[in-house]
Amino acid sequence: MRGKKVLIVLLVLSVAMLGGVFFLKTQLDKRDAKEQTVVDGQGLPDGADGGEVSGDAKDGDGKDGSKDGTGEQADGQDGAEEVDPTYAITSFDPTHTKETKPSRMMEYTNIMVNGKVLSSAQKYKAKERIEFETGDKYTQMEGVLTFRGNNFRDMPAYGKAKMKKYKMKKLWTVGTRSVTIAGQYWSGNGWTGQPLLIHWPRETKKHMNMEEWAKEDDDLVEAIHASLDGYIYFTDIYSGKATRPAMNTGFVFKGAGALDPRGYPILYVGSGYNSSAGTSRAFIIDLIHCKVMYEYGCQDPFSLRGNLSFFDSSSLVDAETDTLIQPGENGILYLMKLNTKYDEKKGKVSVKPKHIVKWRYKGKRNGSGSYWYGMEDSAAIYKGYLYIADNGGHLMCLNLNKLKLKWVQDILDDSNSTPVLSVEDGKLYLYISTSFHKGWRSSSSADIPIWKIDAENGEIIWKTSYNCQSVEGNSGGVQSTIAVGHYSLDDYIYVTVSKCDGLHRGRMVALKKKNGKKAWEQKGAYTWSSPVCVYNSKEGGKDVVIYAKSDSHLMMLDGITGETLYDYSMGSGNVEASPAVYNNILVIGTRGCRIFGFKLK
Repeated sequence: MRGKKVLIVLLVLSVAMLGGVFFLKTQLDKRDAKEQTVVDGQGLPDGADGGEVSGDAKDGDGKDGSKDGTGEQADGQDGAEEVDPTYAITSFDPTHTKETKPSRMMEYTNIMVNGKVLSSAQKYKAKERIEFETGDKYTQMEGVLTFRGNNFRDMPAYGKAKMKKYKMKKLWTVGTRSVTIAGQYWSGNGWTGQPLLIHWPRETKKHMNMEEWAKEDDDLVEAIHASLDGYIYFTDIYSGKATRPAMNTGFVFKGAGALDPRGYPILYVGSGYNSSAGTSRAFIIDLIHCKVMYEYGCQDPFSLRGNLSFFDSSSLVDAETDTLIQPGENGILYLMKLNTKYDEKKGKVSVKPKHIVKWRYKGKRNGSGSYWYGMEDSAAIYKGYLYIADNGGHLMCLNLNKLKLKWVQDILDDSNSTPVLSVEDGKLYLYISTSFHKGWRSSSSADIPIWKIDAENGEIIWKTSYNCQSVEGNSGGVQSTIAVGHYSLDDYIYVTVSKCDGLHRGRMVALKKKNGKKAWEQKGAYTWSSPVCVYNSKEGGKDVVIYAKSDSHLMMLDGITGETLYDYSMGSGNVEASPAVYNNILVIGTRGCRIFGFKLK
């Protein structure tokens, strides 16, 4: 009898175990069914020499939880997976239409590999194929690691704010500096000036030149601000305390820079103007010791724009191939095999770029005395295809693995607006606008289109235009980057248009993605600062749009209705820089020599 009972018990346990296995397999199958598969159609790369990838790609080991500015424990960190808009692309095969055929606008392009210019008979193919997935997969680190967050340039806010009152509470301010170079005055943070926000793992911080309290604080999120005054500032986003001494480079920084998406302690940043420290150039900085490891781009003889060496664009890094991708205002796109080595336990990081590829172009109206070469905006990338606008009115789609233009669209004017990629009904589109450079098309006013463009072939889906004015050195039009809405704001894009109601006035406009029609707009002081969509929580509440104006007001608007929810005056000083958000903390710099930290309540 006892034997039968034992047998029955064993049978019951076996059935339970089999049921558990079946349940686990079912859950895994469901997860696998949700994963996206995108076929590119390009062949495997070969051709130009390149080094092997060095260093182990390390994912960030993020921690849950964060602090607010009063020392209280804030709501738990939602994690990167929760900031996951719909990115399901069903087809993608870039080509061109008759209107966007590159030869209509381009005279020629050139490629240089390790100092040697390829002849027209030589075809370039990357040895290691560059493949970027959708923007949500750019990094597993917690934070905003490049301008507008990722390779789609669509997420300058990380996590969820979980607001209830829809107010902004100033937590802290940090003073910055100013500098005058050859009669040119630079102060605080200007265009684009976005901070980089990162939650470093404890093991990474261990060897950094950080304050001891910062190393010990597992909830620490560091804001890194490359500023016009030549300093790079490091700040705790919750308290405003300096996490380490500011790094004085002596070079003017206009762009946001970028952090390594693998979590390596590396900063990539370019100077935007010549200075007393020398001619402008781009830098790769070791963030363990805050020292320059490598610099490039200074008076590059491959440039068709002479000795100009400015780098406002925020770079991207392809983690799989260890490749830095950096556009320059000198008209050169740099692809650089970094040969990165990072030993986290010893606290050592190094790069040794050896395989350096440069691509340049000559448009049919470039160099004509008005339309310039050069790229000041930041590139968006998907599946080895790079999208970028230039100073000569070209919007380009470039195959990075062959360095061939797939299509070129005429966008009329000098553009500082970074293209933003958006997935809608399984197709990939981009949104972009342009500046009004006085004297090129007009000396009085000009129409500034906001475009929706098919990312596969460059075809214009729709455009909505605003008539703008301009002045030398302070252009009108759209100097900002468009914010593409997700979640409850998924039907809209948000764009700031400057000098469209007079030289000191502008508009914040919400347009419908479907047809470009105006949903709402708000008039006021103009802005070059890019708007940010801040998402509240899955439990409900308003998703909002936050932007800053030239009169120093920071605005929080209902993203659907345009209603002003909160208006905060930051005092004096123009605001050109774009904000970044981590959960419910917003950080922004001003030309008034102050960096602000706000809690969104």
